[in-house]
Amino acid sequence: MYEAHFGLQQKPFSLSPDTQLFVRLADHERCFDLLTHVLDTGEGFLKVVGDVGTGKTILCRRLLRHLAEQPDIAERFHSVYIPNPMLSPIGLYRAVGQELGLNLDQQADNNALLDHITRRILALAEQARGVVIVVDEAQSLPAETLEALRLITNLETEQQKLVQVILFGQPELDDLLDQDRFRQLRQRITFAHYLKTLDRSATRQYIDFRLARSGYNGPPLFHRRALSLLQRRSGGVPRMINVLAHKALLSAYADQRPQVQVRDVQQAWLDNQRRPYRRHGVWFALIAIGILIAVAAWRLV
Repeated sequence: MYEAHFGLQQKPFSLSPDTQLFVRLADHERCFDLLTHVLDTGEGFLKVVGDVGTGKTILCRRLLRHLAEQPDIAERFHSVYIPNPMLSPIGLYRAVGQELGLNLDQQADNNALLDHITRRILALAEQARGVVIVVDEAQSLPAETLEALRLITNLETEQQKLVQVILFGQPELDDLLDQDRFRQLRQRITFAHYLKTLDRSATRQYIDFRLARSGYNGPPLFHRRALSLLQRRSGGVPRMINVLAHKALLSAYADQRPQVQVRDVQQAWLDNQRRPYRRHGVWFALIAIGILIAVAAWRLV
């Protein structure tokens, strides 16, 4: 809607985890470096913990692309991606088996499923390839399924683990792992990274990068005071930055202004505080009317 007005080629603040818009923030880069280090050293478990909207999923996607697209990495690892961990142990084994190229739909026994998976992992090990299991939203893993995942990781040689697991989850993941039944698994988690929210400088970097990647080439699109308010209102959470920045751009476009001001960010924040069933109600209706009036006036000039 507002792309042409601001000289953009696409919407810069989409909520989808587009790796082309991945911002190399210092904390995210430290996390990614840790992920690749863990893979290189053959450690068993790693967890990445962050609150809702702090960038776990886009880091997860970036890691999967790294595993698939880097030739030297792809030759060493076979990646298994579990995006929906709300599975029974049998559901987990079938999902892992499918990612490993096995057809396990007819198997209904945990032991038989695990045996097939084990033989496939050993066959990959003979080709000098390890298995990396990446679990997104890992805080939603049922306890029995998490235990089933641990059993898969028991495979190892005298030199290295044959299966590595990377868990991406919200802080509730720590609550799950703190259960006494998982003390063995906790001992296997050799590295952990806790994602931080963005300060004002990182927020500016985040905004500027996504605008530039979306085709913007001009003076600062967000007034410095608007940017400061955006950081405070969003709490430095990237997903909330996306939501508020998108609505603020829409507000500035409705008034046919070339720059986002404090009032636009404040209006975006107020709109976001409304109940879900009203969120896209009166305010967006007023914006739509304003846009129509502005366009009609422009055509008459």
